[in-house]
Amino acid sequence: MPHVITQSCCSDASCVYACPVNCIHPTPDEPDFHTAQMLYVDPVECVDCGACVTACPVDAIKPHTKLTADEDVFATLNADFYATPRPRPILAPVVPPLEVRPGELRVAIVGSGPAAMYAAEEVLTIPGALVRIYERLTTPYGLARFGVAPDHQRTRGVTHQFDHVTANPRLQMRLGVEVGSEITHEDLLNEHHAVIYAVGASTDRRLDIDGIDLPGVSSATEFVAWYNGHPDHADRTFDLSSPRAVIVGNGNVALDVARLLTMDPDRLAGTDIAAHALEALRHSAIEEVVVVGRRGIEQSAFTVPELVGLCSTPGVDVVVRNEDLRALPDSDPRAAILRAAPRGAGNRRVVLEYLLSPTAILGDCAAEGVEFVHNELIAAPDGSTRVKSTGLQRVIEAGLVLTSIGYRGRPVPGLPFDDATATVPHQGGRVPGVRGAFVTGWIKRGPTGFIGTNKSCAQETVRSLVADYNAGLLA
Repeated sequence: MPHVITQSCCSDASCVYACPVNCIHPTPDEPDFHTAQMLYVDPVECVDCGACVTACPVDAIKPHTKLTADEDVFATLNADFYATPRPRPILAPVVPPLEVRPGELRVAIVGSGPAAMYAAEEVLTIPGALVRIYERLTTPYGLARFGVAPDHQRTRGVTHQFDHVTANPRLQMRLGVEVGSEITHEDLLNEHHAVIYAVGASTDRRLDIDGIDLPGVSSATEFVAWYNGHPDHADRTFDLSSPRAVIVGNGNVALDVARLLTMDPDRLAGTDIAAHALEALRHSAIEEVVVVGRRGIEQSAFTVPELVGLCSTPGVDVVVRNEDLRALPDSDPRAAILRAAPRGAGNRRVVLEYLLSPTAILGDCAAEGVEFVHNELIAAPDGSTRVKSTGLQRVIEAGLVLTSIGYRGRPVPGLPFDDATATVPHQGGRVPGVRGAFVTGWIKRGPTGFIGTNKSCAQETVRSLVADYNAGLLA
């Protein structure tokens, strides 16, 4: 195979448009783009030109001859994606350039995370357009800076692409300004034709069980913000004095946290981890992290690339029960990855547990454990499965309990809000009923996708904005 996409893929599709033979899929116009765990190079169609390597903002693409031992699995993953032929045109879809009527389009963007930066990049493709970004914090780039694990250096490299965007003289960035309190939507419209809200999903879904407010219980996203030096969490402390931690939920964030809690702190010393977090981890007594999912192993929320990263962490054993492993078909790449995970004497452990739902956090003055109830999977007539409690209980002792069951958006002052989806209702990015208001990113579509997924999302929103501008609807 000439070229291979690896673990750090951000799915922004820059490589798709750079490829001269359309051998990277899924493309943004294909139905599985928003659910794919990464992008894949077709080993048969690739002509080894290397254009994708230059286009990738996170250095995720390599010639197959340069893969490390830990990355060899990605050669198989890329090839397996094309085991079933995909009908497709010879060339990738062409994105037509944005064209605007005469005038100087001025756009305000609220937030500075990936969704905001991709929206700014898209607006700035219009000659003469001006962008002003408003960010509450004094440091930009949102989850690209404060949400990516510090040892994922290549993924964090997407911020270099954002640096090129902010270097554009037609972009201004106002840091330390909170829209909604210090400045209003109407204030922004006095100086701009439109306002794009890219405020993300900044809170956690709450686990509503007894004991959730005990000391020693927090959310995994707060823990991530703490070790990444987020200013809102710099003064937090976490009790790492017990030998075991429990993480409720098994998405990518959960695996990131489990890896950081168990890996050798010396391997983090050269990364962007906050100094206070590194010092705390050096004195941590945690030897085992139990990551718990309410459904079966086949419904694991983490991606295959994230699992590869965990299983290749030196000094960390990844443990799964044999009965859970047997539930995975041999064709599932996770089965081979977990079976091949190395074991070492004296290693710390990450234990993946399944079919358990938390019912209470136990402890008098602080968390001492989690009470779970066992589940079973029941087949539905349509072929899907649902979870049913068996009534059997189990307690896992732990002094640190982190919940990782998803992000949730917050209401934006002056905009409608759908409490069920925790998003702002929209039509192609337009906010109905609010003059000049648009949304992009997680506040638009919910907390789904990867860093680069925000690029196609922003393109849709900006094209709606330009259409309204050209129609004279944005004063």
